Formats: sequence, structure tokens, C-alpha cells
Amino acid sequence: MTRALVFPGQGAQTVGMGRALADAYKPAAQVFEEVDEALSQHLSRLMFDGPADELTLTENAQPALMAVSMAIIRTLEDGGKSVADLASHVAGHSLGEYTALAAAGALDLGQTARLLKRRGQAMQRAVPVGEGAMAAILGLDLDAVRDVAARAAADGGVCAPANDNAPGQVVVSGDAVAVERAVALAKEAGAKKAMTLAVSAPFHCPLMQPAAEEMAEALAGARIAAPAVPVVANVTGEPVTEPETIRRLLVEQVTAPVRWRESVASFAGLGIDAVVEVGPGKVLTGMVKRIDRSLALTNVSDPESFDAWLATL
Repeated sequence: MTRALVFPGQGAQTVGMGRALADAYKPAAQVFEEVDEALSQHLSRLMFDGPADELTLTENAQPALMAVSMAIIRTLEDGGKSVADLASHVAGHSLGEYTALAAAGALDLGQTARLLKRRGQAMQRAVPVGEGAMAAILGLDLDAVRDVAARAAADGGVCAPANDNAPGQVVVSGDAVAVERAVALAKEAGAKKAMTLAVSAPFHCPLMQPAAEEMAEALAGARIAAPAVPVVANVTGEPVTEPETIRRLLVEQVTAPVRWRESVASFAGLGIDAVVEVGPGKVLTGMVKRIDRSLALTNVSDPESFDAWLATL
């Protein structure tokens, strides 16, 4: 069986995530301690005990989700198994791409936590709260959503596809007024559902350019090694291994759409027949199922699912 490990993005966070892992496995507990130290913040306390509104803040949710996934990876490695032993490729949705890079050894844990903290802060600063929005459009393909977004933006403001998640599941992002127009236009175009999302900023669209510039500065000084296995990049939907290309794509990723449907669709051509979602929730597993039903799916998020997966290896 040839596997890809995939890592979730923002929205998968829940209060209490990671606590059972920390209690059950010493390497997992050490990951949370290292991330706390790297950020000079009791992030693990926030993850375990809340409050939820503080955990949901972009600057907290991003490193927190990475930490839970890496707690699982570190526990796996402590047992003598490496990512390269278990997977031919890794991928992550938005912030999950940083987790994928950390899992594959391209970024170290503390550096990844700091980069994600800064990324979250930069994204939040880029657009004042309330001025931007995102909306999920269900039941239209990417070309139809592109047309809807272009028409919505024609009357002023930015509106563009931000996440091509699965067939008939596309998210648009931009100025709040333009995104509201897109919701109405999508319904007129036959969308099964079109609704604004409860997010704090319009991610993955041109309005994030100030955040991209800030991340270019942050990533310029980052130590990036060649990953142990290729990372399927959000921006291109294709595998990448060259450190300078990774650096460039991470900057582009801030304003570019997440090409998740294309990324997963490429797995068959890479010889991948199984996907393991490593981290909280089952959002990516659900998307993968809609993209390619032939892929065997596993989710690993807590001691029970981790031990069950380990028993199959």
C-alpha cells in the first residue's frame, strides 16, 4: 500500500484536542512543551482547556493544529517508524502544508510554530475585521464559480475562488460586499447552497497581499531542508522537493487558491492508493472521498485511532 499523509487546515480545531495524546504518549507531550516554549505562550493550556473563542483566533488555531498533528508524527517516530517509511508523499490544506513540511523534516518544530503564529497574525492584520468575507458554494464546478466571482467583482471589490476543495465544493474570498453578491449570483446560477462562513479574514485571495509580503520576509530567514518525501503543494497541486521552490510557494500560497481537488486527483498518478489524515477532525477525509472514492482512508487524531492505525502497519 502506497500512502499519502495529509494534514488539516483551520476550522478543525476543538477545545480539548491533543490532551489525550499528551496523557498517553511522552513524545506527544514533549511536542506541546516545545511549541509552548517556541512561542513563549501556554498554547497547550489553551488547546486543552479553551476558551474556544481564543483558540479559534487565527494566530492560535494555526500553530495549535500543527502541534496536534506533529504530536502524532513524533510519537510514531519514537516507535521507530519515519514518515518516509510510511508514505510516498505528504500534503496539507493551507496551514496544513506547513505541518506537512515539518512532518517531512523540511522545517523544524519550533520554527514551524513561529512561522504559523506570524502567518496568522499577518493574515488577520491584512484586512480589518468585517471588511472581508468568505463563502462556500456547493453544487457548482470551479469554472462556474470563477464566472460567479468575476461577475460579483465587476461591480466593485475583490472576489475570487480561494479553496477548490472537492467537486462541487468551492470557497470564494474577498471584500464582504463582493462576496455577498457572489452568494446571490451563485444561487441564481443553480448552486445547491451558498453561504458566508464564520471566518475572521478573507484568506487565499489578493486582499492578503500585505500578509504575503510579511511572510516573504519571515520565510527569507527560515531554514528549509529538502523534505524526506515530496510535498504536494497547494499552489500548483504538484509534488515539490527543492527548498527554494518550497519557500517561494509558501509565499504565493497566502494569496493563491488552495488547489486541494487537483492535489488529491494527482495521487492516482503518483501511485498513491491510501490516504491517512493526521490531526483533528475528518474534514480532509470527507473531501478526499468526494474526489477519489478508490483511495483507502484512515483518520488518526487520538490514542485510540493512533493505536488502531499502528496495528495495521
